[in-house]
Amino acid sequence: MKIVTILGARPQFIKAGTVSREIMLQREAGADITEIIVHTGQHYASDMSKVFFDEMQIPKPNFYLGIGGKPHGAMTGQMIEKIEKILIHDQPDWVMVYGDTNSTLAGAIAASKLNIKIAHVDAGFRSFNMRMPEEINRILTDRVSSLLFCPTKEAVNNLNNEGIGRCKTNTKVVLSGDVMLDGAIFYKKLAQKPTDLKLANNFVLCTIHRAENTDNTGRLVQILSALNEIALTKQVILPLHPRTKKVIETFNLDTSNLTISNPVGYLNMVWLINNCSLVITDSGGLQKEAYFYNKRCLTTRDETEWGELVKIGANVLVGADKSKILCNFNSSYNNAELVNVYNNLFGVGNASHIIVKELMDV
Repeated sequence: MKIVTILGARPQFIKAGTVSREIMLQREAGADITEIIVHTGQHYASDMSKVFFDEMQIPKPNFYLGIGGKPHGAMTGQMIEKIEKILIHDQPDWVMVYGDTNSTLAGAIAASKLNIKIAHVDAGFRSFNMRMPEEINRILTDRVSSLLFCPTKEAVNNLNNEGIGRCKTNTKVVLSGDVMLDGAIFYKKLAQKPTDLKLANNFVLCTIHRAENTDNTGRLVQILSALNEIALTKQVILPLHPRTKKVIETFNLDTSNLTISNPVGYLNMVWLINNCSLVITDSGGLQKEAYFYNKRCLTTRDETEWGELVKIGANVLVGADKSKILCNFNSSYNNAELVNVYNNLFGVGNASHIIVKELMDV
């Protein structure tokens, strides 16, 4: 069996790495399974060097398409064209895509036009905000996929409510658990303390990068004002995304109380999540990782794909409201311990095994 995996961003490589390791284990055990990895270049990361792949124990991509930094239409269209050529040449049995980037959608469209079966990892999650490009990508990808690997029961319910899995023929919905949990368990052992940060014993970890916050100066000012106030009593670590850094510098926004750093490597980030007291973020992935490492999370968005975490109280949606951020910070910080972290909400850390075995058994 031959699988072509389409990836476009560093987080996707980290998630896909857990599945790739399982594929290699199955091949070493005698299974006839091959993976070809295509990196579209959607999110160019200068740290995705040989060292990155070696440290993360992730297979290096077989193809690099170099498509990034373009408007959605141009980017997705060029990806479809180049991915199609690879698929025609390699004739895979499956195309596997992850999450909700333009690369995800491009891989799904290219495969569907060639009648190649699609496996979608991270299927079924919804923000119910159709203004998000990611929401459009994930919905359309789910519609054309043959195997949908859902991280949670709620993701399965979302697909069932849309008629996928119940009414759509030649489609199978699988509750696999979350490959990010597999990765969290694996990378916790490899975590590295950042050497260029002076860290207090108790610190708050924060990230801000989503366009809804960085492109709206009023929202960003509210968030930074809250963080500056929190930093009067607790150290706030803020690794700055380039987009956020540019806005802060352009409008000379106040970050005087914050411990600012450049973006950190993933193994450094794992250490920071595991050792912080609380997470404040607008990142979808970091919301889950906070939970995996038993940390409470305040999410500076108006909705989240991970409603399960809100329902159990592990995550609080605070938007960009300074008073709401401060109020929930005080209550969350004083009640920082989570209960029953590994309660099977996202599986038990064997999602990669389930995914690969399912592909092999089809």
